[in-house]
Amino acid sequence: MNSKGNTIFWAIIACLLWSTAYAGIKLGLQYDTPFHFAGVRFIISGLMILPFTVKPAVYIRMIREHWKIVAWVTLLQTLINYSLFYHGLNLVPGALGAVIVGSQPLVTAVVASMMYKDDKLTRKKIVTIIFGISGVIFISAGRQAFKFGTAIELLGVLMILVANIATATSNVVVSLRSKGINPFVLSSSSLFIGGVILYLVSIPIEGRPQGSLPLEYWLILLWLSFMAAFAFSLWFKLLQRPGVKVSELNLWKFIIPVVGAILSWLLVPDEKPEWLTVSGMVIITASLIMFYRNTKETHSE
Repeated sequence: MNSKGNTIFWAIIACLLWSTAYAGIKLGLQYDTPFHFAGVRFIISGLMILPFTVKPAVYIRMIREHWKIVAWVTLLQTLINYSLFYHGLNLVPGALGAVIVGSQPLVTAVVASMMYKDDKLTRKKIVTIIFGISGVIFISAGRQAFKFGTAIELLGVLMILVANIATATSNVVVSLRSKGINPFVLSSSSLFIGGVILYLVSIPIEGRPQGSLPLEYWLILLWLSFMAAFAFSLWFKLLQRPGVKVSELNLWKFIIPVVGAILSWLLVPDEKPEWLTVSGMVIITASLIMFYRNTKETHSE
């Protein structure tokens, strides 16, 4: 497998893992509050990565030498993104939230073109993004009717959009400025520090969960922690690869709503395939295949 094919393969693996997050978060929040749940999850994620990083002395030295990039990723990716993401989704209908979240490749492409002169919005990217977002809309419309109109829902939309911008900015920062730090050290430290901050914030704002938590909660928490540890470490490593463009890598995130819908069919009793949802999947899949074929021939216009 060539370098580009290898990058795409691992990008798809990361996206497949991320596609399980929405169902897991929804189930976990039945037993826990948003900040506390996210905080505990990311603390565990950061600790899970530790054995696969470097010696303790080297770990600490890397963080001290690259504290700015660690701070930026912690702030943008863990704190701002997840704080707004968790609460924004609670304010908007599921279908509308799915479309806003699904627009992340578009937001990333725009942010990357503004921050990085070599990552321009080409015609191929724009066409892929248009078809990708169209597919997300079809998938969402097939699963739930769109409802929108209140100020609270508008606030929720804005919160999710800002979360998307924070994630996009974090991706560009990692791609441009993290070459000297081990990606596992970066993911471990940013997840752990962000998790501790979210946990501490949750105590005065949300209080602590009362009573014992069921086994289902702990299994979901462990899976989401592992998923975050593996996916973020892998994604940061891919962003550091020479020649990888942030906007092109993030286009593969369009497969997340596709896999998410399939998982819902398999796991949620009331969910079943609708022609709109299947049409959206076909549109997204076709657009990504066409983009991949075009970029095999050339990376720029």
